[in-house]
Amino acid sequence: MSPPSAPTIFRPISPGTADAPLYRVVKRSLLRAIESGRYPAGAVLPSEAELSAALRVSVGTLRHAVDDLVAEHILVRRQGRGTFVALHDSDRFMFQFFHVERSDGVRHVPQLELVAFERVRMDEEPAQALGRKPGEPAFQIDNRLLLQGRAVIHDRLTLPVLLFKGLTEKRFRERTNTIYHLYQTEFGITVTRARERARAVAADRSTMRMLGIASGAPVMEVRRTALTFGDKPVEYRVSTIDTAHHEYVHLLSRPA
Repeated sequence: MSPPSAPTIFRPISPGTADAPLYRVVKRSLLRAIESGRYPAGAVLPSEAELSAALRVSVGTLRHAVDDLVAEHILVRRQGRGTFVALHDSDRFMFQFFHVERSDGVRHVPQLELVAFERVRMDEEPAQALGRKPGEPAFQIDNRLLLQGRAVIHDRLTLPVLLFKGLTEKRFRERTNTIYHLYQTEFGITVTRARERARAVAADRSTMRMLGIASGAPVMEVRRTALTFGDKPVEYRVSTIDTAHHEYVHLLSRPA
């Protein structure tokens, strides 16, 4: 099934009524079309000429809006093929959401082991992060991440059942790509960015068993709230990282 044409989706923008710079109004219009599923993950957008004509803005204004969405990893340009709604894959995961590398700067794709998958009642901390009420049903998933065969990270994910209806351990275990790719392709949830808070803690008995380190050893704890369009929280994750041989590295940049 072909994606809808621009005139059937987009309404002309009147510059005189815009409540923000025109390219930002165009950007919001594109985001609404993507968030609504009219242009799902992997779909190609209409050409710049078609979009600019439907929105009644210049190609330059349209291109500015698209540039922003490409920089935010919502869209991706493919030379000679067009502009597509970005799919989560291992490359995007490593570039945007995985920040652990060896102390000498070597970075590897982690090997993930599913340790536990269960349905629970949400505790207060994940409920607050997800904008839910304590006690709401949730999936709690424990993963161990290995780098070069060494257990380095323990991830505990909390997912609201209401957002991930039909998720099972089998579907999670047998996914063919990243976890965020699963969210996007099977549940229509695209993780666009995340809020993180990090602190140093001492390894407890659970971490000792999970990562094979001594109780009380220093580890880093990163609490992440993954967000979709409109900054709506969809996943709460606590990552415990053995930093004996690895570091948490994050590239910071100013908005253009």
